[in-house]
Amino acid sequence: MQELNCNQVITLMTFFIEGKLSSKLMASVEYHLSICADCRQKYMKLKKILDNFSEIKNKIDNDCAEIDEKFYDNPQYKVFKENLSAYIDNELSDEENIRIKKIAIANPLARKDLENIYAFKQLLQSSFSRTKNSMKNDFVKKTLNKLSIKEDSDNDHQFYKIITVFAGIMTFILVGVINLLNF
Repeated sequence: MQELNCNQVITLMTFFIEGKLSSKLMASVEYHLSICADCRQKYMKLKKILDNFSEIKNKIDNDCAEIDEKFYDNPQYKVFKENLSAYIDNELSDEENIRIKKIAIANPLARKDLENIYAFKQLLQSSFSRTKNSMKNDFVKKTLNKLSIKEDSDNDHQFYKIITVFAGIMTFILVGVINLLNF
């Protein structure tokens, strides 16, 4: 078993949680987490963020299932759904903003959608802020090189691939939330 330092474990933590490490590296990370309180605490915080995300997703699913169908067929609700993204991004005129706010006040489904999207947006922002503050440097490539993981000629741009995968996952999550809100 290869002994890892804290920076290496933190860098590999998301891969560890997703189960995308070799069995040897998984065992090394598990061992380090068992002996390092700081890394274990960071691991628990990351797990808590993921659990909170799952809880919000489940709450959205449950709330949407409980709401009466009459709110879905409401023409005002359709206008609300069409303008929700622009409203969240402050892209509407003052008049349109007021109209969306009135719909959200009058329609419980619209209000729930708005609350849920704001909660999700806040979760993403706080998660990003924590990660940004705790990880001032990108150690992924350095860590993988130190662990003697050879990159194939296709993998010359490992960092860009990781960023692309992360962006894809975030897009998938946002599309899923928007699709849930469209039901």
